[in-house]
Amino acid sequence: MTSLDKPTEDTQADDARAVTEAALFEAFGGVRGMVETVLPGLLFVTIFTINKDLHLSAIAALAVSLLLVVVRLVMRDTVKHAFSGVFGVAFGVVFAMMTGNAKNFYLPGMLYTLGLGLAYVITTLAGVPLMGLILGPVFKENLSWRTRNPGRKKAYAKASYAWGAILLAKCAILFPLYWWADTAQLGWVLVALKIPPFLLAVWLTWVFLAKAPAPIDVFAEMEAEEKAEEERKAAQAAERGDTEAAGGRHRREA
Repeated sequence: MTSLDKPTEDTQADDARAVTEAALFEAFGGVRGMVETVLPGLLFVTIFTINKDLHLSAIAALAVSLLLVVVRLVMRDTVKHAFSGVFGVAFGVVFAMMTGNAKNFYLPGMLYTLGLGLAYVITTLAGVPLMGLILGPVFKENLSWRTRNPGRKKAYAKASYAWGAILLAKCAILFPLYWWADTAQLGWVLVALKIPPFLLAVWLTWVFLAKAPAPIDVFAEMEAEEKAEEERKAAQAAERGDTEAAGGRHRREA
């Protein structure tokens, strides 16, 4: 390796890490997405801790979720993270209201976490790690990592196992509390466990992908193939034109 090679390789590695960071930020919503995830539950448990009013707590949580969506719409920003928050809060509100048990506000989200944790593990065991399915389109590689990029598939498998383990560990804490703790205790533990496990999972994903081979941009490949096909057709058309012109000259000379 010459002295000129190393800076180039370091630059490429830095670029790959930057692309990975940007993709993760987009996929998981960044700081704003975390705020939108935490705020409704925090408001619910705060109000319920103060006055034990299920209806007021539920309405406030749902209202702030809808407000977050409206803010994103006004700013013409992506609403997928805010909408997912609204649906999660709405399910919790309906479940709590129907059962009359404030603790059930948290149950749909806990069941979703359990199902997601199992999905990460099961899909990875099946050879199609869920993290690859989530991030493949973000990296513009779609499913190319499954057959054409084994190093990247391995990184997605590691990341999926990490997410599965973290989410299942979170469930191992929350479900016993659901049975043994009161609503306020469960709510505050849930709020406390929102961000740290998420950040740990995202960081581990970044570590695994930053060391993995670069993604194969299948969209760029398709564009290159289309361009090559157009050039081939243009060349064929030009060749036919030259042949026809030559034939015309021969006929005139005859």
